Amino acid sequence: ESFPLCVHKGGAELLFDGVKKHQVTLPCQPEPWDIRNLLKWIKQNLLKERPELFMQGESVRPGILVLINDADWELMGELDYKLQDQDNVLFISTLHGG
Repeated sequence: ESFPLCVHKGGAELLFDGVKKHQVTLPCQPEPWDIRNLLKWIKQNLLKERPELFMQGESVRPGILVLINDADWELMGELDYKLQDQDNVLFISTLHGG
């Protein structure tokens, strides 16, 4: 299964080696991929430094907006949303350093 994964805006890309957009193919697993499992995979495979700035527990930190196909993930079931082929997942950091 291939899911376009976008990390974009507000400095979040700095945690991913400066790469703004990742096209990822997730490995097969018995149950469907959901956002909870995707975040674990991102933490293990894409985050290059300071994962605590992106993740808090098993979710994203407060201040990181998650959009699934341009819709707020809160409308889609958040961590329980089941990923579909060709979904577009966008993380936008609304936090600004000073």
